[in-house]
Amino acid sequence: MDLGVRWKLHGDGRTPAPGAVVRPDERLSWPRTAGLGAQHVVAMFGASFVAPVLMGLDPNLAIMMSGVATMVFLLATRGRVPSYLGCSLSFVGVAAVIRADGGSSATVTGAVFVVGGALFLVGLAVRKFGARIIHAAMPPVVTGAVVMLIGFNLAPVTASTYWPQDQWTALFVMLFTGLAVVCLRGFWSRIAIFLGLIFGYVLSWAQDRIFGQIHSADASGKVTDHWRLDLSGVGRADWIGLPDFHGPSFEWSAILVALPVVIALIAENAGHVKAVGEMTGDNLDDKLGTAISADGVGSMLSTAVGGPPNTTYSENIGVMAATRVYSTAAYWAAACFALLFGLCPKFGAVVAAIPGGVLGGITVILYGMIGLLGAQIWLNAKVDLRNPLNLVPAAAGIIIGVGNVSMEFTDTFSLSGIALGTVVVITGYHALRAFAPAHLKTQKPLLDEGTSSYDPGGPGEDQRAKS
Repeated sequence: MDLGVRWKLHGDGRTPAPGAVVRPDERLSWPRTAGLGAQHVVAMFGASFVAPVLMGLDPNLAIMMSGVATMVFLLATRGRVPSYLGCSLSFVGVAAVIRADGGSSATVTGAVFVVGGALFLVGLAVRKFGARIIHAAMPPVVTGAVVMLIGFNLAPVTASTYWPQDQWTALFVMLFTGLAVVCLRGFWSRIAIFLGLIFGYVLSWAQDRIFGQIHSADASGKVTDHWRLDLSGVGRADWIGLPDFHGPSFEWSAILVALPVVIALIAENAGHVKAVGEMTGDNLDDKLGTAISADGVGSMLSTAVGGPPNTTYSENIGVMAATRVYSTAAYWAAACFALLFGLCPKFGAVVAAIPGGVLGGITVILYGMIGLLGAQIWLNAKVDLRNPLNLVPAAAGIIIGVGNVSMEFTDTFSLSGIALGTVVVITGYHALRAFAPAHLKTQKPLLDEGTSSYDPGGPGEDQRAKS
């Protein structure tokens, strides 16, 4: 049985040809593959540490279980869907609500465990009835909008959390990373994000030696005098240690608060699979249900031992977009690194010490790349935004997602940001389509057909098929 763990060597394994991509079933040399895996780990580390901290869970356990979940995902999809499963930020608000009602860490993980189970069942339904049921609900205009709002929803993290900590370092890191992506050649251009992080790390250390402490917001948002690169946590951390395991507990009130997030997870997975398909040139429709189920299993495994839920990570899509290396071997390397890092609190402290200003410069590029993949989906599917049936729900959902608009339905249940934006795009599109005049919906906008849902005055579907 092919588990997708055999890779062909791409070219000489060193430098891909200009314009070439390293496909999921290919790899570079193992040292270069390991380097790319490390880059994926670094890309996901920031959010994967932030999410469990905000949820009140153990970051080292989060990193370890993200590696386990990634391995499960790669095996389930037979290596066809390059993806890293990192800690989901979609549940941060849910965890806050559950804790505000007196829930413990076990209550949080129990509620999220049930969401993982629901996601697994949705994936099984997609496998049985086909990707068409997802595609019918999320045609290109919807999928592109969801991918876009997922990426751009991360913008406030950069603008309000990372960038203010050291705006000049962020600016220089952004410029260095951009130059590295565009100007470096071969393998070096493909690890430009990683090089940008190293550059920022060294730059922050040098500024501390030359200029002393900086007066700015720290990681908590409090304006103080502090070192840009604070390595005190590294000295206190042990070299080897187990994370904090605990079992889940189940309360209906907490479960009902958490369940609506499954909508966002389905959208994230569908958008991720579509984005990866667009990047690799593969039709991954047959893997959509498997990917959704695998994400559900990964979240169930993580929350069963006290970790946070996982989801396909948009940060790593940005890395693939920058490097054009889609090898699943790099993700296996990343998963192995994550397992080891989870057992090494000291290394986790080193990575966690990356200054916020450095992350600000990197995420400006990465998060923007993620959002613009949604625009690429629209372009490739020839989505016509002159059609109000396409324009109105996409516009509303993106603004809600980017602005993190919130709707409170009860004292204990609300939707905001990605989840609310996704609901608005999906329900808004189909509700408007039900009432729209016939000339706005003459073509059936299924994702796997890649057709525009509206082309006024343009050639018909049969005529385009002949051209």
